[in-house]
Amino acid sequence: MRGRLTTARLLPRLHLLTRSDVTTRNRRKAAQLAADYDALEERIARLQAEEDLARVRPDLDGNAIMEILDIPPGPVVGRAWRYLKELRLEHGPLEHDEAIAELRRWAREHDIGSS
Repeated sequence: MRGRLTTARLLPRLHLLTRSDVTTRNRRKAAQLAADYDALEERIARLQAEEDLARVRPDLDGNAIMEILDIPPGPVVGRAWRYLKELRLEHGPLEHDEAIAELRRWAREHDIGSS
């Protein structure tokens, strides 16, 4: 996407432009505007981080979970998927065999499937 202007590339420039556009000579008003904009930038950063976390997927998908545990579609697959997602958020990506071992350990602890 060389040469394309994206929101991610433009947002820092927009922040700089907005901050430099404050023309008031009233120090109190300028300080309040800066504080308000600081809060806005923090909120944008928090929302971006939350969005990135929402995109994280576990190392095994629902089909793999059903196959490995020999279980049908249903709420147990969702619980296993959420467990693997939390594991990934806490420890980062797992090797495929490691993810399978963790899934089987979780299933044994919950008396699920043919682990």
